[in-house]
Formats: sequence, structure tokens, C-alpha cells
Amino acid sequence: MDSRELARLGARIELAKREFFFYCQLKAPDFYKSDRVFLVQLCGAFQAFMESDEPVMIVNLPPRHGKSRTAGCFVEWVLGRDRSQKIMTGSYNETLSTMFSKNVRNSISAEKADLNVPVYSDVFPDTKIKRGDGAMNLWSLEGGYNNYLATSPTGTATGFGCSLMIIDDLIKNAEEANNESVKEKHWEWFTNTMLSRLEEGGKIIIIMTRWASDDLAGRALEHYKQQGIKVRHITMQALVDKEKHVMLCPEILSYQSFQAKIQAMGVDIASANYQQEPIDLKGRLYDSFKTYTELPKDSSGNSLLEGIYSYTDTADEGDDFLCSIIWGVYMREAYVLDVYFTKASMEITEQETARRHQAFGVNTALIESNNGGSGFARNVRRISAEQLGNYATIFQWFHQSKNKKARIVSNSAWVQHHIYFPVNWRDRFPEYYTAMMKYQREGKNAHDDAPDATTGVAETMYKLGG
Repeated sequence: MDSRELARLGARIELAKREFFFYCQLKAPDFYKSDRVFLVQLCGAFQAFMESDEPVMIVNLPPRHGKSRTAGCFVEWVLGRDRSQKIMTGSYNETLSTMFSKNVRNSISAEKADLNVPVYSDVFPDTKIKRGDGAMNLWSLEGGYNNYLATSPTGTATGFGCSLMIIDDLIKNAEEANNESVKEKHWEWFTNTMLSRLEEGGKIIIIMTRWASDDLAGRALEHYKQQGIKVRHITMQALVDKEKHVMLCPEILSYQSFQAKIQAMGVDIASANYQQEPIDLKGRLYDSFKTYTELPKDSSGNSLLEGIYSYTDTADEGDDFLCSIIWGVYMREAYVLDVYFTKASMEITEQETARRHQAFGVNTALIESNNGGSGFARNVRRISAEQLGNYATIFQWFHQSKNKKARIVSNSAWVQHHIYFPVNWRDRFPEYYTAMMKYQREGKNAHDDAPDATTGVAETMYKLGG
């Protein structure tokens, strides 16, 4: 190597110490090319996040576009600049977390064999794995203590605190993305186990392909938003421009290959994997709902509602919800006043349904008599009269014999165009809101109680001339 090449290598090494992208480029110049703008931006976001006071960053990228690779390089770079950092990474299972850990550890330990090929010690010569403390999943640096732990939802994090936590791709496939139990376990692991290990002032990076609106990334975005905590959200789609067929990086994934993957995977899964469009949002039945801020009133402030109605679908099985919707009618439109959506026992729901009917002045209450609904209706009517003195509400119950799925789908357009919800219905009726927003046009739904009762509102409105 002549003096000019040495000088260039020295300059590249100096840049690698200062800028994360140039560290990645030094390690893997064939992948981290300067003209791959998305990688320059991604690396810049990682470094800016680490240097900011922001506590959380969420990264959503398509497969094979370097998100896990960049995360591994980031761990190396952070430890090279600060040996006091304690980093914890979590992956889908122990195998993946161990592989991530070994790659980082081996990179730091790499010995120089070729003068022309830079290694970690060229950039950070003082950062070394501590002898006798270099296990696959837990190791330390010389001059540090417990600098790195790799774990998973089935692993352990006991006794380890961290200043930087990186969660990398917890969901394995579409089956898990549709499994409410798996997603709930991921969230419990994150909140109960991982967050308890985060030290004061620590930072969190969640890296994953978006699968579902309530996957770990989705729930974390919602959780921190509700807490008023700023989240740096980096999201990139493989297909950048659908009309012009522009890809994020044609060298990594061409438009032709992308179309082939859509044909093989199906549109929904491909959209989740490559476009960061969650399966449940891509395939959901309802696109949007109308809302109101005030109920219809005349110039004197008097209500213009022409009648108050309710539709109640009792729980079919133990895990189902009772859904009772109360609405007012004006100009053939339905204005939802209240939603009672619960798994509580009949002893509770009968009393509460009767109370709500009286509170909102329901004129006519319709109750499905299927699966014990008629007994529920009789008890609500009895409680209304004997305990609450409500003789104004007329209770009617009937057997619903039509196919539930067909009813829901065929009435979905009317529901979206003619039923108005309170503008804050997401906060007032959170479980009902989620059930409506996630209901899928195709495939299996965990519950259909909310769309079923809402469809009942539409069907009632037809009979009223709506």
C-alpha cells in the first residue's frame, strides 16, 4: 500500500470514528454505497437519535434493506465511542439473538490479516472484549462491565440494566401477526421485562417490518403518543412511487422482483412486508367513519333528533362481547349517543343496559333473541320498569337468521356513510373502536360483535325509512 492509499485509508478511518454511515461504509463498502440515499438517511437517523435527548426511535424498513445489519453496526460503533454503554438487544428467539450477539462480538474481536482490509481495531483500537467474559449472549469490554446482553421473549434479562435497548423484528410471519395472544405476550415482555431493565435516561430502538396495527411498533407508537413522549419514527417503503414504479433501492429489490413477490405472497402480506402497511389495515372492511362534534339542534338549541333507538347483540359465547348501541335519528341519519361493549356477566349487563336506556331516553330497544337474548330482553324490561320506573322504552326482541358475515359486508357502505360517531369515540369507546377498525373483509376475525351490532343499526334504519 503506497503513501496515498494509506492516507486515504486513514481519512476513511477518521471519518468512521465521527460519522456512523462512514463506519458502515468502511466495514461493507459494497452495501453501504454513498448513492444509496436511504442508507445514508438511515445511518444519519441512528446517529442523530443517539446524540439527541429523544428516548424512543422506531424503524420500519422492508426486508433485506439492511435494518438488522445497520443495528449490529450501530452497537459496535456506540461501544467504540463509549465503553461505558450497556446495550441489550432482543430478537424473535434465542437463535436470532445469539447470532446478533456473535456478529457484534466477532467484529470487535476481528484480527487484522490484510493491510488493505480495515477491521474494528483500526477504528477503535482501545475497545476490546474482556478476556474470560465473552460468552455468546453476555459479554463485557475491557474497562467495562456487562456491556452487552442478547435476549428474547423466552430468554432472561434478570440482573442486567441497559442504557440502550434495541428490539429487532419480533414477529416471525403473518400467522403471528394475526395471533392476538402472541402480540399481547410481546407487549407484556416489552413493558414488564425490558422496560424494567432500562436505566434512567436510557434509549430504546424498535426495529421491525410492520405486520399489524397492534404489533409492538404500533402499540409503542400509540403508548408514547398518549404519554406525550416524542418518538423518532423512520419508515420507508420498498415501492416509493407506484405510478412511476420507482423503488427505494432497485439494486436490492427491482420493480419486477417486487411484483413477483406480490404474486407469491399475496397483496396483503407483501404490503405489510415491503410497504409498512399492516395486514389488518390493508384488508379491513371499513375505510373510515363519519363523526360529529354536536348533535343536530334548531336555532334555539333544542334537539332535532326524531327518536332514540337501541340495538343490542348479547354475547354468544363466554369470550364474546355484549354490544349495545344507542343512537338518535335525524334526516335519515344515525347519530351514535352511546356504546356499551363488554364481556361482563349477565347480572351486570342487564342492570347496566337498563340504566343506559333510561339515561338516554330510548324510545325503542331492539334485542337479538339468539342464544339467550330473549331472556336478557325480558330481564332488562323488568329491571327498567320495576327498579327504574322506566315505562317509556318499548322492548322488542327477534331472532336473527341471516348470515352474519354477509350482513356485515353488504351493509358496510351504509354504515360508513350514514352512521355518525362522536368525534372522540376512539377515547369514549376504545374496545369498540378497535373492533370496528380492525375488522377484516376476508379471512377469520377474532370477534364480530361490534360490526354485527352496528349492522343492526343500519338494518333498523332501513325499516325506519333511512
